[in-house]
Amino acid sequence: MATTAPYRADHVGSLLRPSKVHDARVRYHAEKLGPGGFHTCDELKAIEDEAVRDMVAMQESVGLKAVTDGEMRRSFWHYDFMGALTGLELIERDEGIQFHGVNLRPIFPTITQKLDFPDDHPMLEHFRYLASVTNVQPKISIPGPSACHFRTAAEDIAVEDYADPEVLFADISRTYRKAVQAFYDAGCRYLQMDDI
Repeated sequence: MATTAPYRADHVGSLLRPSKVHDARVRYHAEKLGPGGFHTCDELKAIEDEAVRDMVAMQESVGLKAVTDGEMRRSFWHYDFMGALTGLELIERDEGIQFHGVNLRPIFPTITQKLDFPDDHPMLEHFRYLASVTNVQPKISIPGPSACHFRTAAEDIAVEDYADPEVLFADISRTYRKAVQAFYDAGCRYLQMDDI
């Protein structure tokens, strides 16, 4: 059996969130909008940390040689990464789309300024935590570069230069080169790009 990537069996990264994580996120978002939820992000993080440890233990117990954090900290598999990029904001509007019979939150990526990968992107810390709680290869998945333009409508791009797709694609490429380097510098040796 191979002990280094690529492996015979693998998964992208998303695992079902336990009800404890789901309920904690609902309470946290309710607190941001009104009373009744968490008072600090630290309480949510502690619950997510526990869930990540449990997900890692489960994956290791079935013999996986690469494990993920189960995306316990994500709301959307792609938007959480995109929304933390410099220059890209997630705007919530009135209507979402239907996906497998569920009406998704109406989130729309909007490019408001020149794109860049920030040094403090939260998923770098997510990776570091994952690496600290596993005995096998830690892996993180991010959306492929095409998600930044494919999921952003032309009318939601406010940077005039980005009307030229070549300029937009060059900045997306530069942003992703910086992201790959940042994950590498954080110790990541298995970075998967999903939906490229």
